[in-house]
Amino acid sequence: MLSQTAPSKFKSPISLQPTLAWTAILGLFGFTALCILAQAGGILRLAYPAGAFLVGAFLYVRYPILYLGFTWWVAFLSPLIRRLVDYQSGWVDPSPVLLAPFLVIMVTTLTLIRKLPRAAQIGGLPLVLSMMGVTYGYLVGILKQNPTSATVALLNWLAPILLAFHLLVHWRDYPRYRQNLQRVFIWGVLVTGAYGVFQYLVAPQWDRFWLVNTGLLAFGRPEPLGMRVFSTMNSPGPFATVMMAGLLLLFSSQSIIRFPAVAVGYLSFLLSMVRSAWLGWVVGVLTFIPSLKPRLQVRLVITVMVMAICVIPVINLEPFASTISARLQTFTNASKDVSYNDRITGYTEILGEALAEVPGEGLGYFIKSDSLGANDSGILSMFFYLGWFGTIPYLSGIALMFFSLFQSTVGRSDSFMSAARAISLGVFAQVGLGSATAALSGIVMWSFAGVALAAQKYYNYQRMKAISAQSISSQLERVVNHENPVSGSERTTRWRGTLPD
Repeated sequence: MLSQTAPSKFKSPISLQPTLAWTAILGLFGFTALCILAQAGGILRLAYPAGAFLVGAFLYVRYPILYLGFTWWVAFLSPLIRRLVDYQSGWVDPSPVLLAPFLVIMVTTLTLIRKLPRAAQIGGLPLVLSMMGVTYGYLVGILKQNPTSATVALLNWLAPILLAFHLLVHWRDYPRYRQNLQRVFIWGVLVTGAYGVFQYLVAPQWDRFWLVNTGLLAFGRPEPLGMRVFSTMNSPGPFATVMMAGLLLLFSSQSIIRFPAVAVGYLSFLLSMVRSAWLGWVVGVLTFIPSLKPRLQVRLVITVMVMAICVIPVINLEPFASTISARLQTFTNASKDVSYNDRITGYTEILGEALAEVPGEGLGYFIKSDSLGANDSGILSMFFYLGWFGTIPYLSGIALMFFSLFQSTVGRSDSFMSAARAISLGVFAQVGLGSATAALSGIVMWSFAGVALAAQKYYNYQRMKAISAQSISSQLERVVNHENPVSGSERTTRWRGTLPD
């Protein structure tokens, strides 16, 4: 709803050009749908991630903008495809299907290889520092843990940073990446939000099957009105993080479909009952507003009011109201909140042990705690997996990245850039309550930080180009005046355009 620096002309929200690229994309998803409809989902366990990797590599080389959109949709839909496959062909954990988005992102290793020597020049030093920390954790993991587990964990930790580096390197194409991300996320909010509401009301059999086999009681009961919404994704946490990002981006959207997206998006976001993501959304909004020019701040406030008018009546309807209200009340009565108390107990049990991990246990280590899971604390995960030797460069890179993002004032007229920074900070603010910097949540945090860094470099370049053009124009004017000298009063008259011919 907020204006952009250079708004593009209206285009159809769905475009199937170029044909070759869309043939590859639709071919993959068409083959996936055909296998599921034919009750042959077992074929997809290896065929789907392999096909996603091949299509991703093709798009990376030939159609880099579509590659980005394809990556996000694979990340959105792969967990749902995994559940459908398992429902048809039997439970398998861990499932190779879930590797698909990370395999697609790992194609950007080629970008790192090509551009690493110039990383400092393009502003990629923070990302390289964080990669060094992850690489250290991987080497320790190979030595101390199962190499396979360490490699799978490496995909979760390294792939998000690689995608951020890829976006930064292609800063000259920032306007096209911005348009692509906006389109992907507004449709993503609509599709995954609508499925989330459907999931809560109906509880499809494949979602029930997954919930029963995981044994994750914290995700609710496998029945209608009993689940915490995780939509097409693998758990409520990553879904809520993706939805948080999409809902913040809706503030800068001008698409007509933003209105239904807002309704189902906020409803499913609240039904996920992920309080850390709710707090992250608040951090994002509070970061977003001051970063805009006053004129855009007023528009943002109006946008928030309009969205509230669309959302509040929906969330006050049953069977949604009682569930959401009960979860909101835990903010004021934390002593009776089981999840909150488990986290406090878990921190008390193993915080000292985590801080004592100087070399670390390496990627692939299983955190031993009765109260905390492996994804319940990003801080503890860092110290256990990376140790002090890996955590210091990893966190230093993150700190330098955010310092670079927020110390500059360029691009204040670009609401997307402001939203991207706010999203990245809003996700990182959840690091004490979940795995905010790795897996799907990490892809959200790092990629939006990467595109914000790209925007910053793009606007700095535009400003320097304008200054250079102005300087050349001034020099030419001085040369012309030197070759055709006139009196000061006559030059002033000519400048005003009043001197007769």
